[in-house]
Amino acid sequence: MSNERLEHSLSSAFPKMRRISELVTNIIALLVVGVLFWLDFHFGWPIWAIWILIGLLVFSVLGTVYSLFEPTFLYRSWSYQYDEEYLQLRYGIWKKIWVTVPMTKIQSVSTVQGPIMKRFQTRSIRVETMGSSHAIPALDEGVALQLREVLSKYAKLKEEDES
Repeated sequence: MSNERLEHSLSSAFPKMRRISELVTNIIALLVVGVLFWLDFHFGWPIWAIWILIGLLVFSVLGTVYSLFEPTFLYRSWSYQYDEEYLQLRYGIWKKIWVTVPMTKIQSVSTVQGPIMKRFQTRSIRVETMGSSHAIPALDEGVALQLREVLSKYAKLKEEDES
């Protein structure tokens, strides 16, 4: 497939939301590693346990640093477009993925909004087909609701035309 971007992109709030979400996850991971270090100190675990804990700490710190940069690159790589025939998704940092979903195969379209997304007034769109599920991770609330309606309409029209 081509390397060109598709017509639409994610909400500009996506990188900030993703960083917050990753930060919460990384803080929890670092707290767990900290508790394990305390348990090692308190109970005097064998020497190999401290090396495993140091390895976990190194991976946690590297993951935290990576999570600062990854959302920007992911945001830049995401694009999508739709028409009466297809929904096309293009994304990926290391591995480029291009998905084309025929409107006739769409069985359901839903939106999801977690607490961080609610704060930034964004929603995620999930499109279900018989064999798979595809998501657009962060769209402005109005755009997501409109896209859900349009995709539902296109999918229903195609079903009625086939009858």
